[in-house]
Amino acid sequence: MVDAAPPLVEVEDLRVRFPTPRGPVEAVRGVSFAMGAERLGIVGESGSGKSTLGRALLRLVPPPGEVAAARLLVDGIDVLRADSRTLCDLRGGRASMVLQDPKFSLNPVMRVGAQIVEALRRHRRIGRREARERALAMLEAVRIREPLRVFHAFPHELSGGMGQRVMIAMMLVAEPRLLIADEPTSALDVTVQMQVLAILDDLVAARGMGLLFISHDLELVASFCDRVLVMYAGRIVETCAARDLASARHPYTRGLLGCLPKLETPVRRLPTLLRDPSWAEGA
Repeated sequence: MVDAAPPLVEVEDLRVRFPTPRGPVEAVRGVSFAMGAERLGIVGESGSGKSTLGRALLRLVPPPGEVAAARLLVDGIDVLRADSRTLCDLRGGRASMVLQDPKFSLNPVMRVGAQIVEALRRHRRIGRREARERALAMLEAVRIREPLRVFHAFPHELSGGMGQRVMIAMMLVAEPRLLIADEPTSALDVTVQMQVLAILDDLVAARGMGLLFISHDLELVASFCDRVLVMYAGRIVETCAARDLASARHPYTRGLLGCLPKLETPVRRLPTLLRDPSWAEGA
């Protein structure tokens, strides 16, 4: 009998708190889940805690935010107790995060290739020539037609979709085991969005990685992911297989699905979500 592989991520009672003039506010409250080499989607409205959860996994919540958990392991590393050296090795080496807009993630005064090479050499002991070759190969892997031209380009010379592909290349060039993608297609048009998703799907499947896909687009997550966590007010209110999202049971998830427009059954006015205070308490 073969033992099951340990989870890539183990989270138990995760809480993220921010101080405010009116007292502390918990953006993430008692979240627990585990994931392996799968495509796990996290959905919910803006402000539900999705992005904060993703950042907390790599201890990227800026001060004065406070992160606490009974258990927070990423690829076997205790994130909350790790020293700065271990965290640097974790971020980019074992786990990477792709943010929404490459304009705010890429260094505007460095050429694209130099940034990818820098990210690779930070985590892998290789020479500049090999790093350059691997960076060019990674640009080609994310379906950039002219990798050498893009390698020498500055970020402002790239379109939004091209910049997002560069960000994916940079985050995956060191071959991490986990990729956290925080709404990586929200600023892209539909055609480019599907191309970026296809790239992510191919790379994750080929490398046996885990993908944590954060989005507010329920239909996109249902078609792309394997499993879905639904967040409301900092809590996970429902977990289901992505293929079963359309038949979800929690009233909040049902409400989100009901607010989506449908071309085949047009209505004069979309319904609004009627909220129950008990949802915020995990009832």
